[in-house]
Amino acid sequence: MTQQFKVTYATLSADNKELHSMLDTAIEKVKGEAGGIYPLLIEGHSRQTTTFRDCVSPADTKFLVARVGSAEAADVHDAVQAARNAYPRWRAVPWQERAAIIEKAADLIRSRKGELTAWLILETGKNRVEALGEIEETADLYDYYAQQLRVNEGYIKGMGSLSPAENNTSVLRPYGVWAVIAPFNFPYALLGAPMAAALLAGNTVVAKPSSTTPLSGIKLTEIFHDAGVPGGAVNLIAGPGAEISASLTENPEVAGITFTGSYDVGMSIYRKFSAVYPKPCIVEMGGKNPAIVMAGADLDRAAMGVFRSAFGMGGQKCSACSRVYVHEKIFDDFIARLSRLIDETVIGDPLEKSTFLGPVGTRSGYGDFQDYASLAGKDGTIVRGGDCPAGMEHGYFVNPTLVTDLPDDHRLLTEELFLPFVCAQRVSSLDQAIGLANDTDFGLTAGIFSGDQAEIDRFLDCIEAGVVYVNRAAGATTGAWPGVQPFGGWKGSGSTGKNIGGLYTLPCYMREQSRTIIRG
Repeated sequence: MTQQFKVTYATLSADNKELHSMLDTAIEKVKGEAGGIYPLLIEGHSRQTTTFRDCVSPADTKFLVARVGSAEAADVHDAVQAARNAYPRWRAVPWQERAAIIEKAADLIRSRKGELTAWLILETGKNRVEALGEIEETADLYDYYAQQLRVNEGYIKGMGSLSPAENNTSVLRPYGVWAVIAPFNFPYALLGAPMAAALLAGNTVVAKPSSTTPLSGIKLTEIFHDAGVPGGAVNLIAGPGAEISASLTENPEVAGITFTGSYDVGMSIYRKFSAVYPKPCIVEMGGKNPAIVMAGADLDRAAMGVFRSAFGMGGQKCSACSRVYVHEKIFDDFIARLSRLIDETVIGDPLEKSTFLGPVGTRSGYGDFQDYASLAGKDGTIVRGGDCPAGMEHGYFVNPTLVTDLPDDHRLLTEELFLPFVCAQRVSSLDQAIGLANDTDFGLTAGIFSGDQAEIDRFLDCIEAGVVYVNRAAGATTGAWPGVQPFGGWKGSGSTGKNIGGLYTLPCYMREQSRTIIRG
């Protein structure tokens, strides 16, 4: 029996004929279905709307992927009410059954991964490996969370007692209606995983995908329904982000929120959601992720690790490497090696198996790139890129960009760019590099390349980030996987101090109840 090839974010290549044949077939099928109309999903039924959003491919803005219904305030209210009405029934489902349902959803994702990957490429512009990796990650997140529920036996734990007649138990219980608001860059993993966690915990869900990638949310919700989640227990509303987020945040029936996106929006939700009394608000708000390359590093490994983290998915990851601090002794050599990798980058249609870098995912990101490139040319040295590839004006294509010689406090070194854009700076010592790396409001991921164990130990002790990597060619700052590298941020990158895809994720969706029963 042939072992199935699995793609993760650490996969360096996927030159697998069977895999690409499967994707070729799925892509042709999905392209033939593109342009369809998709309503909202509330209480297990389609909800028609008066307005729609046209979702186009960032690789070809004339290609209509789908027309998706746009929710109004009344639709949001109805979705929350449907979730509230379904909550007593869903929370009463034994935890073993909830785990089995989510595991079935994971199986359905894997069985449909060809078509889901094809839709994801069309919606986001990810290349084949990145898109397939996200589909695999989403299924693995479901399974990992279900496994954690089983390992912890539903989070029902016996406690000590003060007398023979006393029985004490700690039980983690759900909150109620849980809203999930997701970004465009990982529309399956960052929407589906919080939905699965909330459902496993016994909450019901109202999900809001990015207005750029709403079709992914619809596909996920359909899978939850097909796996056995009752209609009202999971609801999907699409539409304008600011208005819907405000409606969810201000609705008193919403008991918890998970948000992934920008710092400004995340902090606004965080403050407003608990205005009356404290409520659980899980927010992940990006990063300004550094890599450090020391004099004794393997420079080929370092260049590859930075390249993959800076330019994978066009730098549109909250974990993307956007700044590199390189020891002055090997700075020029490192820049030369990284430049060669950039020169070899295949930019093009993400549907093609040879493509590494597809388009930027949004029109606004495309405009931001040109503004940042202009700033880099004015205040630093553009070593590679800084412009758009000729003949690709039909999509949001930009060239991977490497910049040097900026002031250490320059905005390109302090602001999250969310683009294929990396800035390299010279340092004379590890302490200087760590100081600069930590000089940010964010603290999501970080990496180091060094052949000196003392340097590695100091980095691990002093770096302020929730996910750290050492000598990782597969990604200097990117590539976390569920159950392997729990993913979450410190400081302005996150709110809970607990990472997703890890041991402590599910309890974030539950609250503790202490029970004392006196017998006799």
